[in-house]
Amino acid sequence: MDNAFELTLQMVLTVLAGVTAQVVGEFARVPSIIFLLIFGIGLGPDGFGLIHPQSLGVGLEVMVSLSVALILFEGGLSLELSELGQVSSSLRNLVTIGVFVTLIGGGVAAHWLGEFPWSLAFLYASLVVVTGPTVITPLLRQVQVDRKVSTLLEGEGVLIDPVGAVLAVVVLGIILNGDADLGSVVGGLTLRLGIGTVIGAIGGGLMGWFLKRASFVSDDLRNLVVLAGLWGIFGLAQTVRSESGLMATVVAGLVVRALSVPDERLLRRFKGQLTVLAVSVLFILLAADLSIASLFALGWGAVGTVLVLMLLVRPVSIWLCTQSSDMNWRQKTFLSWIAPRGIVSASVASLFAILLTEKGISGGDAIKALVFLTIIMTVLVQGLTARWVARWLGIAKTEAVGAVVVGCNPLSLLIARLIQDYGDPVVLIDTNETAQDEAAKDGIPILISSALDHGVLEQAGLGKAGTFLAITKNGEVNAVVAQRALEEFQPPRVIAVMPTDKDLGEVPNQGKLKEAATPSLSLKKWNRYLTDGEVRLGETRLRSDATELQQAHLAALVRGGEMIPLLVERDGALQVALGQDIWKVGDRLIYLLHDATPKLLKRLGGGIQPIKLTPETLPAVEDVPLPAPVVTEPLPPESLKRGDAGDQAL
Repeated sequence: MDNAFELTLQMVLTVLAGVTAQVVGEFARVPSIIFLLIFGIGLGPDGFGLIHPQSLGVGLEVMVSLSVALILFEGGLSLELSELGQVSSSLRNLVTIGVFVTLIGGGVAAHWLGEFPWSLAFLYASLVVVTGPTVITPLLRQVQVDRKVSTLLEGEGVLIDPVGAVLAVVVLGIILNGDADLGSVVGGLTLRLGIGTVIGAIGGGLMGWFLKRASFVSDDLRNLVVLAGLWGIFGLAQTVRSESGLMATVVAGLVVRALSVPDERLLRRFKGQLTVLAVSVLFILLAADLSIASLFALGWGAVGTVLVLMLLVRPVSIWLCTQSSDMNWRQKTFLSWIAPRGIVSASVASLFAILLTEKGISGGDAIKALVFLTIIMTVLVQGLTARWVARWLGIAKTEAVGAVVVGCNPLSLLIARLIQDYGDPVVLIDTNETAQDEAAKDGIPILISSALDHGVLEQAGLGKAGTFLAITKNGEVNAVVAQRALEEFQPPRVIAVMPTDKDLGEVPNQGKLKEAATPSLSLKKWNRYLTDGEVRLGETRLRSDATELQQAHLAALVRGGEMIPLLVERDGALQVALGQDIWKVGDRLIYLLHDATPKLLKRLGGGIQPIKLTPETLPAVEDVPLPAPVVTEPLPPESLKRGDAGDQAL
């Protein structure tokens, strides 16, 4: 009973530590794996001694196997095949040529610098050929880069994991059996990957078919059906051929995603939550099992091995695998720098260390220590510098320009025209066919379709756009499409307008939207102003003198409903300003001001067509009211006398 309670307590501590590390990572906006490693080592035998993974026995191997299968299935489920097609040749090269470049380069470095025997050196190299979606995906969420670059990194992280794991098993088999024939290596690798692909494709197809037909199954049960199905596919593949299960789970995830099953977004969210939990628990347990003494025992040669892997082997692999692509040197340089290792390397290295020890082969703990050193160095160095490198290379998505606008109405048409006149790309999306004629007057591209369709958003170029603006008359629709855009494309700026007009329904709960601006706006009123010609388009620049007074003046006009900011030009880039209320010195603000004068002039002119709105300097905004000076006048002598008399009376 005491032993059972002790194991229960350890698992509770593991989950608490893992989730806490994830929260701290989110707060600090750095890869959470850093804190997972710190917490795991700190709570392990070399730290406070609260967690002892060895006490789990073979249960640790079972947890590792099932968790890695779940992680890879979720990775396959998150990949978009249409996007992978844009980088298919480079991706194919990375999971074939790139694997063997890393195997050879890493093995040579581990032998010459780390002083490992050739067999263990290549075993180490086989363990670190993988990157990993558990590190890459959160990193790209925090450091948003060019869509083609992020797609290639995510695809490599998912597809190379089973290839690397199977390769490591083949290399381990050579070490244990003494058979170093190249044909056996290629044959064993091909056989396992082939079996996994076939079983995964069939199993994923059956799973998708069931999810489409079984309408009687509730949403909660559907998620559990998928969980049971993926573990069933993994178990079947492992039974047919050892270590083919990982490839089966990846392929199954890709097939289920390709079949577009109902409520796929909810399924991916559920699997994503399970993956976060699995990664948290595994990293805490595996890091707790790491000996700090074994890390220091490796010496500086091990550090040199990892540096060669990062600074020489990875760049050579990337430039060889992408030489036929249309990527520029900036994109290739970023790809060369980003290759953090993750949970698959850690878990397989931990299992191999146990297996080598059981077989009486020394070096298992050293291999595990070197793999963890690789994880620590790549995550720390590459993870913490990724944002700076992306900005230095000019491929950070925060520098993306242009917009995708959902909803065609007078206000959105004006914003789209101004963006297009500035020279940035813009695309409108609306379901109303009559909107096409309105957009055609200004020559603005428009897609007559639903913004909930992933393909439509992709066709509109959301993957490269700087802003996603949902400005339909329905606030609920704006919230839903904005959330979908955030989840699937992660554009740098997402704005969902919440109409405040009473006849357009209530403003939805804005708390549902994360990382999006949700400005409230009387959309119907401003559209009427535009239609009736009761507006003037103005521009102003934030001055260095009286900045606070100018901002207060602008804020007062906005609060009074007399003005709405449309766009702001800052640092040579144009951004949608809806939802912003803080301006910087040097900003050029383009706004819409309510003014009945143009309408009056139109009437006096006999109904002449309104002139195309162009930004102008308007006195109503430029003339910032200054506070009245406080003048202190001396009191008359009579008052002083009365005061003195009063003082005397007191």
